[in-house]
Amino acid sequence: MRKFMIEREIPSVGSLERTEMKAAAAKSNEALAELAPDVQWVQSYVTGDRTFCVYIATDEDAVRRHAEISGFPANRILEIRRTIDPTTSRTG
Repeated sequence: MRKFMIEREIPSVGSLERTEMKAAAAKSNEALAELAPDVQWVQSYVTGDRTFCVYIATDEDAVRRHAEISGFPANRILEIRRTIDPTTSRTG
């Protein structure tokens, strides 16, 4: 499985109420259940007009299928090749 970052442009997403976020997550989960085990949602970061979602998937097409089924846009899909953090400077 590969890891992807999906940028979704969704106007005012950062202003959604808790119940609206809950409904959006449920909608995404329904699509994920349909596509399992090819796509897994790890987490999402929400800004004013965008979400940045981390997914694990077999390939980019699986991520696109999730976007089509769920109805959420996938404006950019980028494969995450590596991660670094503050501890990276201390590793051999």
